[in-house]
Amino acid sequence: MQNETVPPSSQAAPQAPAVQAQFVTITEEEAGQRIDNYLLRVCKGVPKSHIYRILRSGEVRVNKGRIDQLYRLESGDIVRIPPVRVAEKSQAAVPGAEFPILFEDAHLLVIDKPAGVAVHGGSGVSFGVIEQLRASRPDAKFLELVHRLDRETSGLLLLAKKRSALTNLHEQMRDGLTDKRYLTLVAGDWRNARQHIKLPLHKYTTPEGERRVCVQAGGMESHTVFSLLRKYPQFALLEAELKTGRTHQIRVHLASSGFPILGDDKYGDFALNRALLKADSAPAHPRGAFKRMFLHAHQITFTHPDTGKQQTINAGLPAECERFLVSLGKPLAAAAR
Repeated sequence: MQNETVPPSSQAAPQAPAVQAQFVTITEEEAGQRIDNYLLRVCKGVPKSHIYRILRSGEVRVNKGRIDQLYRLESGDIVRIPPVRVAEKSQAAVPGAEFPILFEDAHLLVIDKPAGVAVHGGSGVSFGVIEQLRASRPDAKFLELVHRLDRETSGLLLLAKKRSALTNLHEQMRDGLTDKRYLTLVAGDWRNARQHIKLPLHKYTTPEGERRVCVQAGGMESHTVFSLLRKYPQFALLEAELKTGRTHQIRVHLASSGFPILGDDKYGDFALNRALLKADSAPAHPRGAFKRMFLHAHQITFTHPDTGKQQTINAGLPAECERFLVSLGKPLAAAAR
């Protein structure tokens, strides 16, 4: 990395350390991304508006030439990054953390995310899984989320360790070539062994600024396939197979069909959720207490971006979910197909 020093003031007073422009050579791992996204990542704490201002003004240069925000970086490009001031609050330390690893190689990292942990910072959350993993792996040259999970959802989370892997997996997901399965426990008398739910979903924001989704004509086409695994007097354990990947898709498809997910604090049965916080020893339907949303990403199948081989990874149900199922007693006979 070369440096270009900004000329110091001519005053005789003691000088502060010179503010320098940076010249960065783009690696193969960094190639392919847009210049604006690259700057937003490397200039941590710099307001987005300032990033776009220095792009428009020509202060950012690639190979000594002006570019616009849509320019895609190539391996070997030399990028001039002008001196920028970083907001003080960005210096707050992110505690490093590791999570249960289900698979890892030079291209991918697959973890078992706990419920209650956000995948990234934002919306009132200072940091999430990706920031904590980066903090615990300071030598990692590249680490990005391949997809997301709701904060309340546990289970499989894929991260790419190379840009080529990220691009490849995004293409697989966009083309419907990955298979993602979730386990969920719902309230109600579920009867079908296998059921397709196709309801259009519309995203909106509440007056409080929270993101929500509802079934609405004209919304995004959405398709989930549910298979009945176990049936209990008041509940049903289902496997959900995503055919599309819309925000809150499983939660809204089930709630809108009359089968809310246990513990869902956005679309669920709020009275039932409150009742579940305490165990019930009633002889007819005894059960333990349950204090989270029962939605777990338990299996994903994809083509490995380097080997080209199909790969399936599983994550077992968390202990608190298993304990609750055990507390429900022996399942009823499976429903007739």
